[in-house]
Amino acid sequence: MGPEFALSINRPLLIRLGTSHNRPTMAHDKNRQIADLFRAMADLLATQRANPYRVRAYRHAADSLLALEEDVAVVAQRHGLEEIDGVGKDLAGKIREFLETGAIRAYEELKTPLPAEVKDWAKLPGLSDSLVTYLYFRLGIRTAADLKRLIESHLLRTLPGFSGSEAVLLEAIQKLDETT
Repeated sequence: MGPEFALSINRPLLIRLGTSHNRPTMAHDKNRQIADLFRAMADLLATQRANPYRVRAYRHAADSLLALEEDVAVVAQRHGLEEIDGVGKDLAGKIREFLETGAIRAYEELKTPLPAEVKDWAKLPGLSDSLVTYLYFRLGIRTAADLKRLIESHLLRTLPGFSGSEAVLLEAIQKLDETT
């Protein structure tokens, strides 16, 4: 028995029938689709300044799915998703959701754009697109009144990415309120 046999004991080695070589087939379509979704989710989470460990977990799971030598649907059928490197209970649930519905609800929620009025906050002094996204998605700041309360609590100045004066920002919000 050669080393190829030893490798196939722990994991089934996929063999192309009808070819002259015994290499694993390219990543299965479902594996690639889910990996692409996980990468997109990681990118969206990164723009929202989510926990970097969470972002990394999605990227690691995507890499593992692409390296997986068998179809992820087969792994799911035998209840082995959590055995995939980097896939825990939460990501296994998302994989099952995709296999059952063809979509991942969390991804759909992540790609929901900011409302236009909130997106315009990035034009205010001291705020940037990434900070506004963080305020909206992570802190739940949904209205100008919410933003005012955050500034008045002096918590905004503690956030990385805020680069202005709270007083100047409050004045700009006041002017914005007067024009609407």
